Amino acid sequence: MRDLPLIALYAAAGAAVAGVAGVGVLAAVRRRSVSVSLAVLIAITVSALLAGTLSVAWAMFLSAHDLAVVVTVNAVGAVAATATALLLGRWVTGAHRALQRSARALGETGSFTPPTSPMPAELASLAGQLAAAQDKLAAARERERTLESSRRELVAWISHDLRSPLAGLRAMAEALEDGVAEDPDRYHRLIRVEVERLGSLVGDLFELSRIQAGSLSLSPTRLSVYDLVSDAVAGADPLARQHGVVLADHGVERVSVEVDGKEMHRVLANLLVNAIRHTPPDGTVAVAAARRAETVVLSVTDGCGGIPPDALPRVFDTGWRGSDARTPPAGAGLGLAIVRGLVEAHQGRTGVHNVEGGCRFEVILPAT
Repeated sequence: MRDLPLIALYAAAGAAVAGVAGVGVLAAVRRRSVSVSLAVLIAITVSALLAGTLSVAWAMFLSAHDLAVVVTVNAVGAVAATATALLLGRWVTGAHRALQRSARALGETGSFTPPTSPMPAELASLAGQLAAAQDKLAAARERERTLESSRRELVAWISHDLRSPLAGLRAMAEALEDGVAEDPDRYHRLIRVEVERLGSLVGDLFELSRIQAGSLSLSPTRLSVYDLVSDAVAGADPLARQHGVVLADHGVERVSVEVDGKEMHRVLANLLVNAIRHTPPDGTVAVAAARRAETVVLSVTDGCGGIPPDALPRVFDTGWRGSDARTPPAGAGLGLAIVRGLVEAHQGRTGVHNVEGGCRFEVILPAT
């Protein structure tokens, strides 16, 4: 028993020599396959054990027979351990190659199918992350396609909306220039109307660009919803009278919100103008506001006849102009997109759903 510390010292010295050499080998193959690393690791373990055994055998002057027995036992253990390591490495490498093929398919086709063969927990976790990435990429591609489609529609509609008034302005200007206009004052009035229409269109485009670029600067203050609705209704009343539409109060509670008064007035004005334009003569546009839990809900209900269910998700998209159930408005389909952008800038959200005889647009804002 008194020799045990000495034996441990000799074994540690021999194993340390093999371990230092093994660390250098592992560093050299660290970029190689995991099978190679496992084989090297087993070789280091066996070499350290053998070096320690030989050191002890030399110090204790073991017989050649005893030394051969020890070395043989170590060699058999080394063969078994190496075979096991190679099998494990082959399994891990196979799982890695299967995952690599699936990841390559994700990059080429956008479709990821996790390997069906068993994998180590680390590779299985990586496969789960790649599957989640596929779902996010698919959603991003769908959003990109939707935005691209909206952009193309917007460009086409804006081009049409600009072409018509510009052609009219050019014709009237030429008539005035040539002196063939029978009623110059009337032409001047028409030119002013068309210029105002173009100015409104450019203003909407500028506002939408500010919203989408994130450069919208808000100055929120505590305001009464009742005052906001009253001002918006008063501004929309002349248009309602012109279209023969009645503006009705369906319950506006005196609650407060923290909003930018100018921008929120534009939100309500856009909703009211949109509702008036799509409500037939003698119809009613109803305005309501109420507190629900931690939010304030402002709603505008029109008599448009309803929106097809498949079109409801696109109502607030840029350039959306309606469908068979709604006569396309005179604008470029920017009003509701501006509404959504302004409401989201106030940390709120918009919604729309069909009701009897029409649809209800809602603006949901945080309550103060």
